[in-house]
Amino acid sequence: MKTSVLYAGLASPYAGWVAIDEMAELFAKYFKAEILSPKPVQGSWLGHLIRPGQVGFEPLHSTGGDVLIVVGRSPGDLGMVNAIPDCRKIFKKIYGFVTDSYFQPGFVKETALFDAITVTAHEDVDYPKARFGIPVHQLYQGADCLTWVPRIWRNREIEIMSFGRTPTSYHACFSQCFHSASSPNLYLHSPLGNISGDSVHLERGMLFKLLHRTRISLAFNLYVEPQGDRPRSMMVTSRWLESLLSGCIVAGRRPVSRMSDDMLCWPDATIELSDDPQFAADELVELLSQNDSLEKQRRINIFQMLSLHDWRYRIEAFCQLMDLPIPEALHNEVAHLQELKSLFV
Repeated sequence: MKTSVLYAGLASPYAGWVAIDEMAELFAKYFKAEILSPKPVQGSWLGHLIRPGQVGFEPLHSTGGDVLIVVGRSPGDLGMVNAIPDCRKIFKKIYGFVTDSYFQPGFVKETALFDAITVTAHEDVDYPKARFGIPVHQLYQGADCLTWVPRIWRNREIEIMSFGRTPTSYHACFSQCFHSASSPNLYLHSPLGNISGDSVHLERGMLFKLLHRTRISLAFNLYVEPQGDRPRSMMVTSRWLESLLSGCIVAGRRPVSRMSDDMLCWPDATIELSDDPQFAADELVELLSQNDSLEKQRRINIFQMLSLHDWRYRIEAFCQLMDLPIPEALHNEVAHLQELKSLFV
């Protein structure tokens, strides 16, 4: 079966989306697929007026084949098929995986070209199905656990870490509490060197090495002190999964949703902090005092991630949903995941 994988991350690396790029690269690896990644181009003012929010792409050459798999960070990425001239003619089947599927206005007209897509939340299935008349399935996000699981149990000398979006009032309070010389605790925030560009994938390893040395990782849902006018959702994002995989205790404000209930389903997967940032700081100090007793929870978090949320399980499910053969190499790595789990029982 001749397969191609189309995704944005090779041409436009962005730190917040690297986990999704890793899924695309795993697809390409297992299917020995042609990798396609179009460069976005700035459209004309008239084009923006006619189709606001629509992104154009430089043309890509492909001879086509049996299957094109489009891994979309957001619904708009389904429009990347425009970069392949006559894509519907040269590919027998076109399937899509959409991550931030809650943003309904982001679905582009090219969605109708797909034979089927997956969305990450059950609540997101009906809209694209009704609007574009295509099969839509639900499939949760995951993480590359096999690559990033801790192989060595290290000292966790970073007490608290926050990466990505942190509510302003919490960050201000935690900075006051933990940055002073009188506090023995390290609050590490915004550790990434670059948000976009070629170094993003290189710095991925740095982020996980920091997480492997961290006791508590902070994570807040998008409704806690929302910033700007960006769309919001109660989805479980990479931050939760990567922190749990790394053996961190995850504290903050978890999403209130079916997705959260389904994915963060084991006892004490997350710890809720108070609405008042000062109380929350005190709760973190108390939590840090229990560090030794939390070692079992760290192992449970890693075990559950290896059991439930590796991208390889999602790729298996995607193949079953789209009636694609499951590659032998994927079977072998799923078996390896089962072996790794035994280290964290």
